[in-house]
Amino acid sequence: MTKSLLFLFTGLMAALLSASNHGADCPDWTAPQARSEISTLTKQIAKWDDAYHRQGISLIADELYDQALATHQLWLRCFPRNSHAQPVPLASSRGTLKHPIAQTGLNKIASAQALAAWISHRQDIWVQPKVDGVAVTLVYQHGLLEQMISRGDGQHGQNWTAQALLLTAIPKHIADQRRLILQGELYWRLENHVQADSGGVGARGKVAGLLARKQLSREQAKGVGLFVWDWPQGPPNMPERLQKLHNLGFSDSQTFSHPVENALQAQHWRQTWYRSALPFATDGIVLRQSKRQTARLWQAKPPHWAVAWKYPPSQALAEVRAVNFKIGRSGRITPVLTLEATLLDDRIIKHVSVTSLKRWQAMDIRPGDHVAIKLSGLTIPTLESVVIRASIRQPLISPDPKAYHRLSCWELSTSCSAQFIARLSWLSSKAALNMPGVGTGTWRKLIDAGLITGLLDWLDLNPDQLEQVAGITSQLNQRFNAARQRPFKTWLIALGVPPGLRLQPDDNWQRLAGRDLLAWRQQPGIGMTRAKQLERFFAHPQVIRLKEKLHAKGIDGF
Repeated sequence: MTKSLLFLFTGLMAALLSASNHGADCPDWTAPQARSEISTLTKQIAKWDDAYHRQGISLIADELYDQALATHQLWLRCFPRNSHAQPVPLASSRGTLKHPIAQTGLNKIASAQALAAWISHRQDIWVQPKVDGVAVTLVYQHGLLEQMISRGDGQHGQNWTAQALLLTAIPKHIADQRRLILQGELYWRLENHVQADSGGVGARGKVAGLLARKQLSREQAKGVGLFVWDWPQGPPNMPERLQKLHNLGFSDSQTFSHPVENALQAQHWRQTWYRSALPFATDGIVLRQSKRQTARLWQAKPPHWAVAWKYPPSQALAEVRAVNFKIGRSGRITPVLTLEATLLDDRIIKHVSVTSLKRWQAMDIRPGDHVAIKLSGLTIPTLESVVIRASIRQPLISPDPKAYHRLSCWELSTSCSAQFIARLSWLSSKAALNMPGVGTGTWRKLIDAGLITGLLDWLDLNPDQLEQVAGITSQLNQRFNAARQRPFKTWLIALGVPPGLRLQPDDNWQRLAGRDLLAWRQQPGIGMTRAKQLERFFAHPQVIRLKEKLHAKGIDGF
């Protein structure tokens, strides 16, 4: 499969999963809960919008914002009586200066399939990178820059003319005496920026922050570039339009605009710009028909002649279905989130670790929350943040961290099941006694059969007992017998001896257990913390009982 076809297939998978998630899976809410949840998200979106459009601050990544907005739309479709809660993204960004021609915005398509459908009934289509910057309108009169207006709500924006006069990328004089109106993007100049590797690097926020200042240094002014993406009253065909923009000093438009005849060609440019070095950050591609509606009829809403297709998200918004607590063999408690199946970079993610109980407590994640996840090293899902909090906080009881530690849960009990099984799984792992094919599933079968309640009970089992357990093979007895022959050091590792211990050829249990704290401190590489752990390990009553059993079984060193 070629890279282009693979990219198309990935886009199609995203569309199918999105359709599945956002089609039939309405939340199982009562009417009051629906009102509460929708109201909470509406207010959150309004907060993001105000910061983004009025203050120039991105509180949330664009891709997560888009997904949150899609979630909001889903909830409104599921609970139409709340349709009054529709967000108004540009409500707080309206300025006092009227755009001579409205800034239209763009509809977004979500898949290669949607792209092909959009292209199928259009002609003379051009593709451009969707530059990640700040949209503006430039007005020239008699060859002089007259105004720069922020996008605002598309109809009215703020007067940014003073800032425009400071930016070297914006020509102050052009060789055209007519009234000229251009629409484009101010971007932060980057050197050999690869979007797939580096993401947006906060480029848009940097430009927005600079535009909020009245004074800019020479270096700051030189750092801002301009990409003109439309000339509403320019020549009717794209090649002539691009050439004249180039002649007037707006060269990026011609450099980064290409004709496309089908979806595969558009996909090629999307992939190329995503993975190639560019002088600016981008978040997708824009497809435009050469022929547009008459400029005086443009409105502050997405037109039919242009559309955006964003890059695959590096982060995904996932709903938390449950919070589970995994207890490891050393007693470490790791919260693990069970997620609604979420597609991220062609992988379906259903679980993500919170990494520590302390982090979970600080983030206060509950079922119904929506979290941001990304892939670390292209394969491991990692938790980034909580994006949407459920208005109803479900109570959760987490394990007591004081009850679990390196010396707890050597025997099976209701509260000790997780750590006890983790101890058994470690004991049979390749890093310890190396019992191939013996893992968590095997130990659970033996526990369910009532054959194991202590860490070393398996040493007492005979072939007849093992044969009575469904799903247990005859090889298990061989694995157990082989484990008996493992050396003393390996057995210590299997029991969970604190790391850092360096054995001498004549070391045995009696010799190690006879050391006090001072003696342990005198061992190479053993500090005070590790010395205390080793002293406690060899003196612990449960560990001593395990030692006595191993001694009775004739295990070397005990």
